[in-house]
Amino acid sequence: MPRQLVRSESPWEDKVGFSRALRSGSHVWVAGTAAIAADGSTIAPNDAYGQTLAIFDKIENALREAGAELKHVVRTRIFVTDMKYADEVARAHHELFDSIRPVATMVAINGLVSPDLVVEIEAEAFIDE
Repeated sequence: MPRQLVRSESPWEDKVGFSRALRSGSHVWVAGTAAIAADGSTIAPNDAYGQTLAIFDKIENALREAGAELKHVVRTRIFVTDMKYADEVARAHHELFDSIRPVATMVAINGLVSPDLVVEIEAEAFIDE
């Protein structure tokens, strides 16, 4: 089964050697995505809600390039640097996924690549049409 690799404008892709997303058959996996702009700056520094919306915009673009949509998302994994951000991240997740209802996990982690990043998200999709 051929693999379709999806690139984004992340400067980390070439540094680390990963793809923003990968599609194999009906499955699409989106890598851990943070609110980092093409120039390496942080989108919405220290703003969990703003970062979450920016992240889901990046995830949606990657899914679209792989032939999927948010409605195909079956799992999200959310990493926050402090659980004090949980309500704001959950609010943004709810706005996008209330009718889709993927399984979701949120865990607190020690930190991300920049101190003003507070959330990173992975997504998995299954195209069942």
